[in-house]
Amino acid sequence: MKVYKYKNAEDVALNFAKFLANQIDQSKSYSVALSGGSTPKLLFEILATQFNEIINWKNLHVYWGDERCVPPTNSESNFGVANDILFSRLNEVPDIHRVFGESDPNEEAKRYSNELLSNIPIKNELPQFDLIILGMGDDGHTASIFPHRMELITAPGVCEVALHPTTGQKRITLTGPVINNAKQIAFLVTGESKAERIRQIHFSEDVSAQFPAAHINPTNGQLIWWMDDAAGQYLGN
Repeated sequence: MKVYKYKNAEDVALNFAKFLANQIDQSKSYSVALSGGSTPKLLFEILATQFNEIINWKNLHVYWGDERCVPPTNSESNFGVANDILFSRLNEVPDIHRVFGESDPNEEAKRYSNELLSNIPIKNELPQFDLIILGMGDDGHTASIFPHRMELITAPGVCEVALHPTTGQKRITLTGPVINNAKQIAFLVTGESKAERIRQIHFSEDVSAQFPAAHINPTNGQLIWWMDDAAGQYLGN
């Protein structure tokens, strides 16, 4: 595991954009699962404005680690946000595989599972992404695996239907085994509200077991935490 810390969220997004551009440049076919949240929005803006001419976007195959069960025009759609900020502004559009959030959740979980199995190289009988980008909520959830659904960390399927514990909103999420099967996993976590949870995940094994993010540990890949000083304030330099 590696930890990269930067001054603020903008620096996290910029340095991660440089990392991502380099990864895509080194591959003729690069699969990445995106996430939602505030830091990815910064990342998308930087990619659109500073890396549009630099990255060979046709080498990129885009998927999602989770998606809300809403139409793509809804402001809560992870695809909708990425499309508005990034894809619609690119000179070349990558190969995009969105989750159909407007469809029946159970049927869509099956359909998207099959799409991943058909398009992404298989290892350990599961799709193996080149990179999965994750965020972490204040409650320690990641993708749409929440503390009240810890069984999704070990669920045998590729995708499952998850339920937000407060709003009851249904979501499609990758399961823990698929996430941990990736070649690289990158947590993008910013803000002081995440600091205590990060401290617990990194230093308090007896407490961290209740947080889904603590169970993300790639089987044969690399785990990197990208964070700002506010989120990583308890980790030292």
